[in-house]
Amino acid sequence: GNIDSAKECVTFAADEPVYIAGQQAFFNYSTSKRITRPGNTDDPSGGNKVLLLSIQNPLYPITVDVLYTVCNPVGKVQRIVIFKRNGIQAMVEFESVLCAQKAKAALNGADIYAGCCTLKIEYARPTRLNVIRNDNDSWDYTKPYLGRRDRGKGRQRQAILGEHPSSFRHDGYGSHGPLLPLPSRYRMGSRDTPELVAYPLPQASSSYMHGGNPSGSVVMVSGLHQLKMNCSRVFNLFCLYGNIEKVKFMKTIPGTALVEMGDEYAVERAVTHLNNVKLFGKRLNVCVSKQHSVVPSQIFELEDGTSSYKDFAMSKNNRFTSAGQASKNIIQPPSCVLHYYNVPLCVTEETFTKLCNDHEVLTFIKYKVFDAKPSAKTLSGLLEWECKTDAVEALTALNHYQIRVPNGSNPYTLKLCFSTSSHL
Repeated sequence: GNIDSAKECVTFAADEPVYIAGQQAFFNYSTSKRITRPGNTDDPSGGNKVLLLSIQNPLYPITVDVLYTVCNPVGKVQRIVIFKRNGIQAMVEFESVLCAQKAKAALNGADIYAGCCTLKIEYARPTRLNVIRNDNDSWDYTKPYLGRRDRGKGRQRQAILGEHPSSFRHDGYGSHGPLLPLPSRYRMGSRDTPELVAYPLPQASSSYMHGGNPSGSVVMVSGLHQLKMNCSRVFNLFCLYGNIEKVKFMKTIPGTALVEMGDEYAVERAVTHLNNVKLFGKRLNVCVSKQHSVVPSQIFELEDGTSSYKDFAMSKNNRFTSAGQASKNIIQPPSCVLHYYNVPLCVTEETFTKLCNDHEVLTFIKYKVFDAKPSAKTLSGLLEWECKTDAVEALTALNHYQIRVPNGSNPYTLKLCFSTSSHL
């Protein structure tokens, strides 16, 4: 409370060691006259009626309807703006600071869908949101006339128990494609299921199957190493998060490429998992592009002699071409352990070591092969690298490498993805 008490505390501690939980504590004077809390904390006085929501692991689309459905039952929502520059984030403006405090307390750390779309909530800097139009990414609930489309059933859709999003609505995302089932590791018995929101599931489509792309299916990637990256290597990394239609390096901006993906959910996953990842000594910047598609123009030769443009729409290496195939993919952020599969039975640890050396990437530190059934024609297992960056570089260089077998008619395509295991 006063200076004398502080002096007594420091003097006493200098003469007599003070122990707290078995550790000696040291006391000294601070340059601050008083303790002030930054406004952005849980201190109610520093509250704001606008919350910043960061959505982690967004396997499913996040739209204003989803966030309204989640937030409005807790506190009256006035405006929502979603932005995808740094992962998937949104600002939600409530009617009052009290509503925002209640929403933050109730929703921070919760999953919108079972096992994914986790909310991380803090107070936002702005105290009011400005919404220009009502659409999937922004909405002003005090001005319904901003929107041209009929909101349909969106308004009454409160948070309800649902294992995963229901079928597409008329105002959803265009074509009625096959729905992507939840990955099996998210299927829980109803007793484990938290309260979830029912919402349309992303489609496991590729635009050539249905014609027409929904908006926002192109990502712009900068920070690509000019000697080591080409269209195929961009494909090798980005195909883990969705189908790849086309890759084009930009002539005017070296080290930058546009990647057209199968749909906007693939884009959201790519932005979430690959933005800021280190690759060949540079940091990737991955964001949603304003372009609706990639057009083959200004084609030139990259440093390695390959073309600056490549069409992958019909590639057999796309991993999301059917709902069944899509559900088998492990969608994981980059990690130091890679899962390998589809390799012939004759492949050994030495084969992988030689592959790493031939492609000039660092070698793994641990190797594991899974027990195969007697009838199996291929092997799978895990490879662990010293750090995440080494594993990302190896995956980018080695994914889809064609392994030839003596006397074999067709080569085997090595498939790699990030593993759910953090260590072997």
